[in-house]
Amino acid sequence: MTSPHSLHADAVSALVRGLPTPLVLEPIAHNGAGVPASETAAAVTASFVGAESADLAVVLASSSPLSAIAGTDSPLVSAADVLRPSLEAASATLGVGVLGEARTEDASALFADPASVVFELRSAEGPAGWFAIRLRDTPSVHGGSADDSIVGKMGRINNIEMALTVEIGHTRMSVRDVLNLEPGRVVELDRSAGAPADILLNGRLIANGEVVVIDQDYAVRITKILDVVEGLN
Repeated sequence: MTSPHSLHADAVSALVRGLPTPLVLEPIAHNGAGVPASETAAAVTASFVGAESADLAVVLASSSPLSAIAGTDSPLVSAADVLRPSLEAASATLGVGVLGEARTEDASALFADPASVVFELRSAEGPAGWFAIRLRDTPSVHGGSADDSIVGKMGRINNIEMALTVEIGHTRMSVRDVLNLEPGRVVELDRSAGAPADILLNGRLIANGEVVVIDQDYAVRITKILDVVEGLN
């Protein structure tokens, strides 16, 4: 069984690797109550529900060059959009589960909570940001195998609605190119015509399929269910 200390360290390491910045950042254990309230008032937060559930928040220091990665006046790109992939990377270390919506809000209570573990993200110039993670208590299931335990934990979220997405392809674009999009612009995807579509559950690839039309509505016919056993370990 992975220790809470290891989970915290793995999560912050994954978050740092996922931040879109060339800065070299070192996670340092920090007193959460000492994070300036003016900074935590605009934190990007998300909750993770799964085998290990947690609340996560990341704050970028306004005085750090790192803050520029989420600075935009465009309604198309928010700080939550920019930092969500980093939170996804952090939550992925907790095992199978669902990361909720990333949003910008006051996270002062989360950073000050004694149950939270807080890290300063330090660069050569000083504090570049802070990361907080608060693990929630997950009752263990006794008398069964490890797989039975996972099933018991996941059974508690059976009624939670999840977003099923079908992707026919994707591409990577700079923010500049996104803001320059206009009607008539053709965006080339990385998939050839006739190739299977990806079926994602809350962003996690679970199957392949083909797009069909039923009564003038688009639908997807599942052709292959991917093996997700590895994700349970």
